[in-house]
Amino acid sequence: MAHEYAATVSWKRGSDEPFIDNKYSRGHSWVFDGGVTVPASSSPLSVRLPFSRADAVDPEEALVAALSSCHMLTFLYLAAKQGFVIDTYDDEPVGIMTKNARGKLFMSRVTLRPRIAFSGPKHPNPAELAQLHHHAHEECYIANSVLTEVTIETPH
Repeated sequence: MAHEYAATVSWKRGSDEPFIDNKYSRGHSWVFDGGVTVPASSSPLSVRLPFSRADAVDPEEALVAALSSCHMLTFLYLAAKQGFVIDTYDDEPVGIMTKNARGKLFMSRVTLRPRIAFSGPKHPNPAELAQLHHHAHEECYIANSVLTEVTIETPH
């Protein structure tokens, strides 16, 4: 069964921007099916300010957030199936870009750092927690779609 996902990505040249000099805004918008509009831009690490927007989401951040979100949603599902009650799940993932064998930049590594608060009578032991994370990673649609190495660091 195929699932289809869509978004609208829109950019417009400013009337005073000649474009061919590469001095144009990289700011644009992402519109999703529910009507949410997200300001987007190239990363200021790729295109210097003011031609990028530091206050917008860049594709690299979006990839890191998508990996984290997918892992979290899969983890929550698996934990609930096993009878673990989760009160909070917070993550501050970090993505690292390096050059691949062809010398092209790519998101080579994303580290997830989930902090999870369990409640109720049943809490996973360290081995069960590691297995939940492993299974969540194996089942995450986004992780299955990228070449990026995804690691999970849990607090001890």
